[in-house]
Amino acid sequence: MRTFYDELMKIKKLVETWFAKWEEGDFENLPISTSFIHISPFGTIRGKEVYLNQVRKNKDKFLGYTFEIGDAIYEDHRACVQYKAIQEDFSLDVSEWHYSSGGLIEKIIAYYHIGEIREERKLSVPEND
Repeated sequence: MRTFYDELMKIKKLVETWFAKWEEGDFENLPISTSFIHISPFGTIRGKEVYLNQVRKNKDKFLGYTFEIGDAIYEDHRACVQYKAIQEDFSLDVSEWHYSSGGLIEKIIAYYHIGEIREERKLSVPEND
């Protein structure tokens, strides 16, 4: 019989894998569903392939980060994580809700202040999207 603790450990492991894959630069193997949704101040991205295409087009803005996890709350099929993302001379304080389904991350809602976006930090939009 699965316990509540087992469910907490599943979402905790998913979140840990999410951050580890980003630090390794292995974004092609993120534990996300095909219907993955990412919501942030930049907008909403729907679908795993659309999300991965956005990352592929903007690798310089997505890869090369380390993460300092400040706090996390884990519940059945969801987690809230507060962290600092650091990439060279750039850092960003973030709070995210991660929602899981079927052993994969289904949705992330990210909260952070982007302020004025420096030209070199702006995302390029992939063609055919």
